[in-house]
Amino acid sequence: MSEAGPAQTGIARCPWAEGDALMAAYHDSEWGVPLYDPRRTFEFLVLETFQAGLSWRVVLHKREAFRDAFADFDPERVAAFGPDEVTRMMGDASLIRNRAKLEAAIANARAFVAMEEGPRFVPHAWSFVGGAPIVHRFERPEEVPATTPEAEAWARDLKRRGFRFVGPTVAYAHMQATGMVNDHLVTCPRHAEVAAMAAGVPT
Repeated sequence: MSEAGPAQTGIARCPWAEGDALMAAYHDSEWGVPLYDPRRTFEFLVLETFQAGLSWRVVLHKREAFRDAFADFDPERVAAFGPDEVTRMMGDASLIRNRAKLEAAIANARAFVAMEEGPRFVPHAWSFVGGAPIVHRFERPEEVPATTPEAEAWARDLKRRGFRFVGPTVAYAHMQATGMVNDHLVTCPRHAEVAAMAAGVPT
C-alpha cells in the first residue's frame, strides 16, 4: 500500500471495508491489486470457494486457519488430499465445516495443477479481461455488479475444466480480489492507487 492510502488521507474507503480492522487492512493493501502469482491466486480461489453463500468478513477472519489446513495454499499438496484430510478438516472448528466445499477445494486444486501443464491458470484467467484490468468508475456501492459477462464466460470455462463452487458470482469476486477488475469506488483513494499499479501489468 502506498503511503497515501485511505487510513492516511481520511477519505472514506469503500463502505464494505469499514467497521472491521481486518477488512480495512485487506481493502487497503490487497483487494483489487493485479495479481499474477499462481500460489496466491490459488489462495484466493480456495477462500472464494468458501465464501459462496457467506460474507467475505467471515472467510477473511478464518484465513489463517485455512492457511494451516490447506498446506499454506500449495496447490500440489492440496491436490494430494484425500478422505482423511476431509475428515480432519470437518473436525476443525476454526474452519467453515462444509464437506461439499472442502471436497470442492481439493477438486479445484487438482484442476488448477492440471492447468499448469497448459494453459496456465493465471494467464488463462487474465485472458477473459483481455490481459489487463478492467477499470470501472462506480460512485455508489449499488452500482457494483455481482457478476459480468466476462465472469460468466470464465465460470463456464472453469466448470468445463472440473472446477466446483466457482459460478459467475464467485468468479467475479475472484476477479475483483485479484485485480482483474478495479471495483474500488472512484471516491476511494485506492481506486487511483490500484489503477496506477495496473500500468505495470506484465504482457
